[in-house]
Amino acid sequence: MKYKITHRLIGYFSVVLLLFSVTIGLLFGTQFTYHTAKIYEEELKSQAASIADTLSLFLQKQPFPHRPGGGQGFGAYLRFIDDISMAEAWLVDEHAQFIELSTPNYSVSYEALPPGAEELIEEVFKGNVVSGRAFSSVLDAPSITVGAPVYDQEGSVTGAFLLHSPVNEIRDAQNHSLIILIACIFTALFLAFGLSVLLARHFIRPLEDMGQAVERVMAGDYSARVNVSQNDEIGSLASNINALFVQLADIEEERRNLDKMQQDFVSNVSHELRTPITVIRGSLEVLSEGLVTDKEEVREYYGQMLSDTVHLQRLVNDLLELSRLQNDSFQIHKSELNLTGLITDVVRSMGRLAEKKQVRLQLDNQAGLVLFLGDYDRLRQMFLIILDNSIKFSPPGTSTFVKMYREGEKYVISFTDHGEGILPEDLPHIFQRFYRKQSNQNPNGSGLGLPIAKQIADRHEIRITWESVLHDHTTFFFTFTGTWQHSLDP
Repeated sequence: MKYKITHRLIGYFSVVLLLFSVTIGLLFGTQFTYHTAKIYEEELKSQAASIADTLSLFLQKQPFPHRPGGGQGFGAYLRFIDDISMAEAWLVDEHAQFIELSTPNYSVSYEALPPGAEELIEEVFKGNVVSGRAFSSVLDAPSITVGAPVYDQEGSVTGAFLLHSPVNEIRDAQNHSLIILIACIFTALFLAFGLSVLLARHFIRPLEDMGQAVERVMAGDYSARVNVSQNDEIGSLASNINALFVQLADIEEERRNLDKMQQDFVSNVSHELRTPITVIRGSLEVLSEGLVTDKEEVREYYGQMLSDTVHLQRLVNDLLELSRLQNDSFQIHKSELNLTGLITDVVRSMGRLAEKKQVRLQLDNQAGLVLFLGDYDRLRQMFLIILDNSIKFSPPGTSTFVKMYREGEKYVISFTDHGEGILPEDLPHIFQRFYRKQSNQNPNGSGLGLPIAKQIADRHEIRITWESVLHDHTTFFFTFTGTWQHSLDP
């Protein structure tokens, strides 16, 4: 199984090469035989025609022989032709119907010739140079026969010169070519085997690296990478797998953070709910058992339970609100709104709380009329949370400033109070859920206000920054970076 791809490649290459070789061998053998025979026949025709012309000149000096062996030198001349042409020569007389052969004391009558041979002789006596294999049965060996006419003094065909050549040489050439072809096939098979192994290892090594990397990732090691650098499809696959591993690592990190957040959330919620529920339960037990009978004390118990119930209701509402805002499918409804009017409304709404706390609330609008695309209620909720915290942590007799101004192409709204400030170690955590400053000024805080404000700001592409100096001031800056905003200067 380990070298399955190698075996497949070797098999595929071998089968394809064998099929190709057999097909080429058959085509080559057929064409080689045809063309070789054709060329050989043409050469024999040329020789036969040349010899026939020579015989024609010879016959012009003496008559054609009329009996076998009485050719007045024809037999010796035919034997001479037989020796120099490496073929058997015959001279045929049509009228006397005898054949002068190059072989001494051997003759062939017309009656011994097959039908095809007689037809070839007839064509020659018609003045044609022809070829065929009709005499193979007479010669007892496969051969090619060509015939050429021999002319007398009047230009009439007086005889037919036949030249027979065996085809053994052609077969020998065919066999030699076949041996070379078989040797080439085996050489090609050997090369194909080596090439298959090299190609298979070239493909298998990257696949093995990918498999090992995947196994490490499956085991939880998301730092695994495929160390394959090739400028081809395998290299592209390796690059995509590495990109996938990076995404999986990010997803795993997000999952771990989410699990931690969920655990912290459950722990914090349990802690936040446990205290008021315990207090309410204790008060109810005291009242139900009649341990408290004084009306004033009973009223205090009811007031405490009402306060704890309000705190629980606010905590539950804040949790639901934060959960909705953190859900990507939760839609907020944006429309064109007057941002200046919104800030004025927020400051006016918090005026009574500021008076009760003896804090001066001041608004400084340097940007004029600013229009913005957003959700009016959500933005109002966000500014109320920030301004409520600013007033809550401001000592009596101090001022809280709300300033609206332009900074380049952007608009900024800042909230500044002069309270105790935020400790440097607390600043990175102020937008975390349930994280709140322990202070007598915020005994009932849930630690969800700032996270809710941060979610609303993110939904509107509003950037929140802050600065705090202990025992001096704390300022929150809301920079509107949205793509739709403009100002109508007063």
